[in-house]
Amino acid sequence: MSVTTVPARLADAGLVLPDYAGPSLSGLLPAVADALGAPVPDGPERRAQLGLPATHRVCVVLVDGLGYENLAERAGHAPFLRSLLTGSAPLSAGYPSTTAASMGSFGTGTGPGRTGLVGYTVRNPASGGLANMVSWDGLGPAREWQREPTVFERLVAHGVTVTTVGPAKFMGSGLTEAALRGGGYRAAESLSQRVDAALRLLREPGLVYLYWGDVDKTGHHEGSGSWQWGDQLEALDGELRRLVRSLPKGATVVVTADHGMVDVDPARRWDVATTPGLAEGVALVAGEPRALHVHLEPGVDPRAAEGRWADVLGDDAVVLTGDDAVAAGLFGPVSAHVRPLIGDLVVAATGRATVVDSRTQTPASLQLVGVHGSLTAAEVRVPLLAVHT
Repeated sequence: MSVTTVPARLADAGLVLPDYAGPSLSGLLPAVADALGAPVPDGPERRAQLGLPATHRVCVVLVDGLGYENLAERAGHAPFLRSLLTGSAPLSAGYPSTTAASMGSFGTGTGPGRTGLVGYTVRNPASGGLANMVSWDGLGPAREWQREPTVFERLVAHGVTVTTVGPAKFMGSGLTEAALRGGGYRAAESLSQRVDAALRLLREPGLVYLYWGDVDKTGHHEGSGSWQWGDQLEALDGELRRLVRSLPKGATVVVTADHGMVDVDPARRWDVATTPGLAEGVALVAGEPRALHVHLEPGVDPRAAEGRWADVLGDDAVVLTGDDAVAAGLFGPVSAHVRPLIGDLVVAATGRATVVDSRTQTPASLQLVGVHGSLTAAEVRVPLLAVHT
């Protein structure tokens, strides 16, 4: 199958190509840096795309799992954020639309093909085993794995004060070091404590990055259509309203997310371990249930495997060879040391389907209600909501 047919195949399946060159999550921090007067690669172009004003104080809030479409559908729970949605346009996350990949793109201004953060799990070429990119289990030093300079490092080198506000457990973690190294870290647990910390920091010029993860956590366990998710959104909305109302004059707040979410259909769940047409010739399945990296056994023809997987999964996924996925730009430009991390097959689930491997995934992970990683608009599009006082 020709790589030139990939965009049409995705579109026919209700999927979208990530837009790394257009308004994107990877362009947000370069745009913010330019707004602060710091020279970073692509900063002026990115800022022009996103329309951010010049400023001396910025708080970038990243809400894990708050997709643009999720927010629009549940906007009745968020009157403050709803007021900012009017006239706003979404940003494109990259592929896969998952936390590790998106945080790498957000933090470095590049794509997963450069950062090596290509999924929830990944095959570590050094060991051949499955490694977790969120917990960083099974991986080496973060700075050796993720080689791109971060935007935070560039800002600090230019004399801009940068502080991350997040949970204590993330301070110095592998993913934090890989994607967000540079500047200081202020530990705060509850959302109100994080908003308080951000407001104290914004008394002085600089960049404050505030992370909140409970929307995503609730979506995974209860679903993005649940009342519990709505309650989380209401609580978030109230605290972000307080943050903006309490800002010093001349400060900017930008709210975004790393990905959206879909609530899956258990009847459309495929298990590689128990499906012969999927298990045949497969050495290891990495990635996640909506975005798989399938590593084949030596000597197995990827084209033959592509056809076999496509026949089995039918309309529940788009199956590409890794080479075609790379050539089509799913991961952005791909560095030589990153290419071995991308599967011989790359599988993007459609609709509400998932593809799991019960041999390597925990029973709890197989029962998640809300998931993400694929290329539906609900998963890829994230908000860009900006307020300048």
